[in-house]
Amino acid sequence: MKFKVNDSCISCGMCAASCPEVFHMTDAGVAEAIPDDVAPELEASAQDAMNNCPAGAIEEA
Repeated sequence: MKFKVNDSCISCGMCAASCPEVFHMTDAGVAEAIPDDVAPELEASAQDAMNNCPAGAIEEA
């Protein structure tokens, strides 16, 4: 499973704080997901970050 952050990111950093193994903040100040498949043990955490994103900016890729 892969995730991506779309253009509606509001730079709140919630995803990076809750699942730093998958999401990080770029130098431009927006979130970005790792380009690789998420390890099975991190999928639930990444999905929680997706479901809790206040802007709905995270989606499955």
